[in-house]
Amino acid sequence: MSDGPLLELDRLTMRFGGVRALNELTLSVPQGAIFAVIGPNGAGKTTVFNAITGVYRPAGGDIRLFGESLVGRKRNKVPAAGAARTFQNIRLFPDMTVTENVLVGADARHRTGVLGAIVRGTRYRREEKEGLETAHELLEFMGIAHRADEEASSLSYGDQRRVEIARAMATGAQLLLLDEPAAGFNRSEKQDLAALIKRIREQLGRTVLLIEHDMELVLGISDCVAVLNFGNKIAEGTPAEVQSSPAVIDAYLGATDAA
Repeated sequence: MSDGPLLELDRLTMRFGGVRALNELTLSVPQGAIFAVIGPNGAGKTTVFNAITGVYRPAGGDIRLFGESLVGRKRNKVPAAGAARTFQNIRLFPDMTVTENVLVGADARHRTGVLGAIVRGTRYRREEKEGLETAHELLEFMGIAHRADEEASSLSYGDQRRVEIARAMATGAQLLLLDEPAAGFNRSEKQDLAALIKRIREQLGRTVLLIEHDMELVLGISDCVAVLNFGNKIAEGTPAEVQSSPAVIDAYLGATDAA
């Protein structure tokens, strides 16, 4: 893991009407880290992801990826800048094949225009070939290459999640944002997911920013954990440090005495 930050949130503020969903949130995610953002429902976790990926424009502060601001960047341009996400509710194209779904991610970094695609020019053919190679490699990595030509809707829930992660990685983004990837998983599937996230970091060199409610998963794989509550960061540190924080115990259990 590099010492330098890949992603920096600098006093990030989000308002919805009179509500501050994020209150001057500052985070620094090192390159090569598995960094988890946790907190009770309504804490502001998904708002963080939506701000990073251009769904929301912050009311204040800055978001820097590789030192470059993402604020004001259109959401379809964020993957090319280096950040791609998955969603709590899987958003695949059910009637497209597994490979076609992953190619949607690969297309995000292609430069061929509409005319080039129509006439199937040299760049288009090269990018099409590279996209198919990337999709095949990622499906092999995910262990589902044998399902490549099947419709996404025919896959199990767990394999659909793997396709969605592969699609995000196919963009070439170095920062992978996973929004509750273990939602709906049983214990065995969660263990497989934890191993997969570690391999994504260790073998592919991606940095992972993770939102997750499953504390066993978070504490088992994270290098650093930040805890939000009502839009404020109330703790940050190693899993061991966060577990012992009175503010975290209070936020989750309602009273410090409950520890």
